[in-house]
Amino acid sequence: MKEFIKGEVVNPYDKTVYGVGYIGEGKYNTRKDGKDAPQYTTWKNMLQRCYRIKYHQKYPTYTDCAVSEEWYNFQNFATWYDNNYYEVEGERMCLDKDILNKHNKIYSPDNCIFVPQSINLLFVKNDAIRGDLPIGVNFHKARNNYMARCKNRNRKTIYIGSFNDPIRAFQAYKMCKEELIKQTALEYKDKIPKDLYNAMMEYKVEITD
Repeated sequence: MKEFIKGEVVNPYDKTVYGVGYIGEGKYNTRKDGKDAPQYTTWKNMLQRCYRIKYHQKYPTYTDCAVSEEWYNFQNFATWYDNNYYEVEGERMCLDKDILNKHNKIYSPDNCIFVPQSINLLFVKNDAIRGDLPIGVNFHKARNNYMARCKNRNRKTIYIGSFNDPIRAFQAYKMCKEELIKQTALEYKDKIPKDLYNAMMEYKVEITD
């Protein structure tokens, strides 16, 4: 009763994390060695991307994203985490939802995979910059033409060329980007899961991306 009065007795099924997540009952704790456990940090950040309004105001691309109900339960996510997490030396690992299944918006066991940050950055898009133009294409007002540019995994810009129409510029970007992704997949082949390697080798850039 003393613990209850102090607020130290909680229901593990109360949805205390961004209105959907709950800790559940199982072997996983939210804290380890005096700080948030890595499983909990990744889980909480995932829920934040999908369900925190202030986050959507800063990163609007996550507005339509969601988490599978199975992963509302921290215990389920933590189990998946331990079964799938790996490390690549010198890399920060990211939880990705749409490399295996392009355009996917749902974080779930079937869609997600851990990815080295340098690979994850290859798939970052700058929708706000290009406006209504195809991906990889910008209009150069002074030159009155369309530029195709591509970022590598270090986020350095590669200038591909200038073109008279946006479709030709996109085609040049598509060729460059797909080749960059394949080259990176080959470099990381022995360090990443086979599913990730295959997805990168088969990845196609579309004009609707």
